[in-house]
Amino acid sequence: MCNDLIAVIDVGKTNAKLFLVEAVSGEIVWTAQRPNPAIPTSPLLQLDVLGVEAWLLRKFAAAPRKDEIRRIVPIAHGAAAVLIDASDKVLLAPDYEDVAFNAKRDEYALERDSFASTFSPHLPFGLNLGTQLHYLEMQRPEIFRNVAHILLLPQFFAWRLSGVMASEVTSLGCHTDLWRPLEGCFSLLAERWGWARLLPPMRAASDVLGPVRRKLAASVGLHPDCRVICGIHDSNASFLAHLYRRPAGRPFAVVSSGTWTVAMATNVDLRRLRQERDMLANVDAFGTPVGTARFMGGREYQAIVGDHEAATTPTASALRSVLGQGAMALPTFAKTGGPFQGKHGRLVGAAGLNATERAALATLYVALVTNEMLDLLGAAGDLIIDGPLAINPMFAPILAAFRPASSVRLGDTAVGAASGGPALALGARRSARGRPPQAVVHPLMIEGLAAHQRQWRENLSA
Repeated sequence: MCNDLIAVIDVGKTNAKLFLVEAVSGEIVWTAQRPNPAIPTSPLLQLDVLGVEAWLLRKFAAAPRKDEIRRIVPIAHGAAAVLIDASDKVLLAPDYEDVAFNAKRDEYALERDSFASTFSPHLPFGLNLGTQLHYLEMQRPEIFRNVAHILLLPQFFAWRLSGVMASEVTSLGCHTDLWRPLEGCFSLLAERWGWARLLPPMRAASDVLGPVRRKLAASVGLHPDCRVICGIHDSNASFLAHLYRRPAGRPFAVVSSGTWTVAMATNVDLRRLRQERDMLANVDAFGTPVGTARFMGGREYQAIVGDHEAATTPTASALRSVLGQGAMALPTFAKTGGPFQGKHGRLVGAAGLNATERAALATLYVALVTNEMLDLLGAAGDLIIDGPLAINPMFAPILAAFRPASSVRLGDTAVGAASGGPALALGARRSARGRPPQAVVHPLMIEGLAAHQRQWRENLSA
């Protein structure tokens, strides 16, 4: 195993990435990335799954040390499925942001199981996978009657690589309306409409589905012993990477970031979850419900930054300037999900801010919303920040200032959700060996921060 590599495929809503990670050291030895925009097609906006697949094969062919890859782990965002016909042709890969899904929203609401059964809130557009399937059944029966298989997004890529179809609980339990997490079974909706029969057999996220298809391996230069892991939902991958690094039974929370900012906390009483605040129960890799709250933090950050460069790094001096000018961002700037649905985002006193100050304001806003989500969950114990927000030098210190009772720590800044890939490929405890303890982030002590938080909350309730 000393030279073996793990290939982690991370298909996010905004970007698709490929990482090669050394199995023993955990070091990332090579990465590739491409934008992952939806493609406008008829009858629906679609995920570019075949484009991503073609890109992955090109990158595997060009990757250094590709013959040392022994495991491939697919990770992908939620609320996404690919519909396959009996001849294994891709029929449709709907994009959950298509506004067309709202057309049957009221009718669909009557079909869903209760929130108390699925812990899946009724979300806009196609953010409930059941919404997408119901829409197609009702509006496009000529397409749906040809569906032989429904593959969740991580398992679609696992199938294309291995030839083996599977379903898996983290993607199935991710606000789909198709799963009852406390019972560990399909929802009444999924059974009644027949969708459960179209989903392949359940497998564990860490299961080896099989070797890479022989012809595919030969065409791109992968070793014939390279195995394909079943795969996992992206936020759950981030959560899994930390689950085995913490003492058993001790509460903790993970903030996974990217297009979505997702807070997942252990030991949450599911009765705290409020569907109108976009709270839900995710299901971890072992089938355990996990209290979750989320919002489109990456999208909202970009909306606040505006025409300025989103990669601009915020500074403490820029934040002082923002606080001194009384600038404020009030939710919400994304149309999809979040704890403040129905509110319309607005900027106060921000017209004169420069690029660095805009970045500071956006960071402050994302920290404020994240803190509210953690409060709603009753999150306790260590708080780990993963993904792009762990790279932002101001986010974790601001959040630590808002949460003095928590030990805020930085997780995997470079790979975010993909940090769960080695855990699936090797067994989580082996993947955590030799990792240094995560340093505690010092709270940002800056005049005006606490007053800004109080004023922000007052404006929300006004």
